[in-house]
Amino acid sequence: MTTITLIGAGGKMGCRITDNLKDTEYKVFYVEVGEQGKLNLASRGLAATEMKVAVGQSDVVIMAVPDVRIGVISATIVPEMQSGAMMILLDPAAAYLGKLPEREDITYFVSHPCHPPVFNDETTMEAKKDFFGGVLAKQAIVCALKQGPDEDYLKGEDVAKIMYSPVIRSHRITVDQMAILEPTMAETVSSMVVTMLGEALDETVKRGVPLEAAKDFMLGHINIQLAIVFGAAGNPFSDACLIAIEYGKRHMIKEDWKKLFEPASIYDQVDVMLHPEKLKKPI
Repeated sequence: MTTITLIGAGGKMGCRITDNLKDTEYKVFYVEVGEQGKLNLASRGLAATEMKVAVGQSDVVIMAVPDVRIGVISATIVPEMQSGAMMILLDPAAAYLGKLPEREDITYFVSHPCHPPVFNDETTMEAKKDFFGGVLAKQAIVCALKQGPDEDYLKGEDVAKIMYSPVIRSHRITVDQMAILEPTMAETVSSMVVTMLGEALDETVKRGVPLEAAKDFMLGHINIQLAIVFGAAGNPFSDACLIAIEYGKRHMIKEDWKKLFEPASIYDQVDVMLHPEKLKKPI
């Protein structure tokens, strides 16, 4: 039987993983130091175990802790791990920046959810409202073996599929590729653009359009726009819309914006996420 230690088991992400692990064939130790986190575990009929007791007995250690704390926390955990054990990270940042302790006889594995797609086949309202995933809505995941024997990949992937279940697909990529996906593609670009859509809605309402009318118009158009761009609609933008798109790009987008995907920029983006104070420096 595979034994797992979940660090931060009673936190926001920890609870999601706890709910998916607690009734499986795995033996699971739940490590939590926060009082609210311990209460969250108690509400599930679970109790916290001391870190040193749990980690030394475990084949897999899952780090459900904030990215900015991975370096410090892993420094106390890695020395306690068994030789041949695996540490699973939920985000590539610490691995990408080299913040993990050096130890050649353990495996580092990274997995991240893609989240339920906009275009899906969910049939129940509950599943449709599972926007994050890991409860009812199906999602894909990405996985990377940062360090360790290649045969450990499948072991890590098996655990990841349970952590994020229900999972429809798992993609094997590298840690560097995962950093391109997040933060660059999904957060630096996509999340930024989406917040601008919210600002555009606010500006529209500020100029006199009723909120509900503007919201219905915006969300309906986002639906068809995504369907066109990602090939689900089967038809292109109209000629007039293409002109409006080009007009918007000229007024809103820097011509060299794709340099965000260059390795030096990706490194800077990940670095500033772990060190927010650096965001204050001039761009």
